[in-house]
Amino acid sequence: MADTAVHTAAGHDDHHDDHHGGHYTSTGLSNNKLAMWLFLGSECLLFGGLISTYMLYRGRHTSNLGPDQVWDIPFTSASSFVLLMSSLTMVLAVTAAKRHDDRTTNVWLSITAILGSLFVAGQVYEFTTFYREGLGFTTSLFSSSFYTLTGFHGVHVTVGVILLLSVVGMIIRNRIPGDKAEVVELVGLYWHFVDIVWILIFTLVYLIPA
Repeated sequence: MADTAVHTAAGHDDHHDDHHGGHYTSTGLSNNKLAMWLFLGSECLLFGGLISTYMLYRGRHTSNLGPDQVWDIPFTSASSFVLLMSSLTMVLAVTAAKRHDDRTTNVWLSITAILGSLFVAGQVYEFTTFYREGLGFTTSLFSSSFYTLTGFHGVHVTVGVILLLSVVGMIIRNRIPGDKAEVVELVGLYWHFVDIVWILIFTLVYLIPA
C-alpha cells in the first residue's frame, strides 16, 4: 500500500510538472506572457521606424503649416494626461483581478476604456482641426509622417479599448478560459505599452522644437 501511495504521488507530481511545462517557458513566464512580450517587441520595432521617419521629415513643411503653427500644446497635454491616468486605473484593475474581485475589476477596466476613448476622441478632434487649417495627409512630408505615426498609435489605443470592453463582457458572462487574472494582466501589459509609447511620441513630436 505504501508503494502504491508513493507511485501515485510520483505520478501526480509528473502530471503536475507536465501541466506547468505545457504552460510555462524555461524563463518562468507563461506561454501567454512570453507571446505578449514578443508581440510588444515587434511593435517597438514598428513604432521605432515610424518615429525615425517622422524625425527625418519633421522639418519638411510649408512655412505656415509647421509644428510651431498648428500644435495646440495645452489641449494635447490634457489629452495625454487622460491617457496616462488610464495606466493607473489599469493597475487597479489588475490588482482587483488578482484578488478575484470581478466587480471591482470590471469597474476599473470600464473606467480605463472610457479614458482611452476620451483620448481617441481628442485625437480625432485634433486631426479635424489640423485638416481645417490646411494640414492634410498629403500636404507635406511632415504632415504625412505625423498623421501616420500618431494615427497608428491611435489605432492601437482603439484596439486596447476594444480588448478592455471584451474582457469586461467575458468576466460578466464568466467565459474567460484559464487564469482570469492573467488575462487582465496581459491586456494591462498592452495598455501600459501604448501609454509608454505615447509619452515618447508626445515628447518628440509636440515638446521638442522642430
